[in-house]
Amino acid sequence: MWEYTDKVKDHFLNPRNAGTIEDADGIGEVGSLACGDALTLYIKVGDDGRITDAKFQTFGCASAIASSSALTELIIGKTVEEAEKITNKDIAQYLGGLPREKMHCSVMGQEALEQAIKNMRGEAPSKAEHSHEGELICECFGVFDEEILQAIKENDLKTVEDVTNFTKAGGGCGKCIPDIERLLAEARGEGVCPAPSAEPAFPAQGMTNIQRMHLIERVIDEDVRPKLKADGGNIELVDIDRDIVVIRFLGMCSGCPSSRATLEGLVETALREKVDPGLKVREG
Repeated sequence: MWEYTDKVKDHFLNPRNAGTIEDADGIGEVGSLACGDALTLYIKVGDDGRITDAKFQTFGCASAIASSSALTELIIGKTVEEAEKITNKDIAQYLGGLPREKMHCSVMGQEALEQAIKNMRGEAPSKAEHSHEGELICECFGVFDEEILQAIKENDLKTVEDVTNFTKAGGGCGKCIPDIERLLAEARGEGVCPAPSAEPAFPAQGMTNIQRMHLIERVIDEDVRPKLKADGGNIELVDIDRDIVVIRFLGMCSGCPSSRATLEGLVETALREKVDPGLKVREG
């Protein structure tokens, strides 16, 4: 059994501002009778931009009626700009809290207010219509992905149960629960592949072992060997073991007192620059 605050009980038993406004400046209709919760909010705005009147018609539970009643008290007297900053948390807080299982009632109030303000500004019809770009997640209650993601973000939701409490999604047949889990993961930044870098950090990045080996051979053939041959020397690739490249100097380079400097200053430098900066060259 849910525990309601005295203020919730009061607003349910004695709802404020129930009814309609015939010449409303903005109307917001959200929810659905078929889904068990529906709210129509009417607002009247004065010349100074303040909401002079607000009324509601709600079909739903005690929490839905109390949330609607609280919403009207919160917005009357505020400018439209002030009112549009009101969140579902403000509605719940005004009532002294709502059972977590009933937080979706406060979310419905916030959505109705957003819709009424859009309608007043000529940006949307009175009844909320979801973008066709959105994905319908919960067919039972008609909840789209953007609604779920917004609820997750604004209320720091962690579990499917949280999402159901705040949006009703997942509270019917349960078929959409895997999709809700996916959205929770997306909101946490999980399961999203990082964008590939436009260019590899170094030439051999992402190569297979064979591709990497052929690149090492090509650098030795094209960049190192010609310089050694110019002085009567040569080089032989002996082995490649992960980041260790084993070479053997030939000709004038074999036994040369400067072979160490040649190995590090020419061979290793060329392979690190044109293959992989992690390579180390050894003579063997």
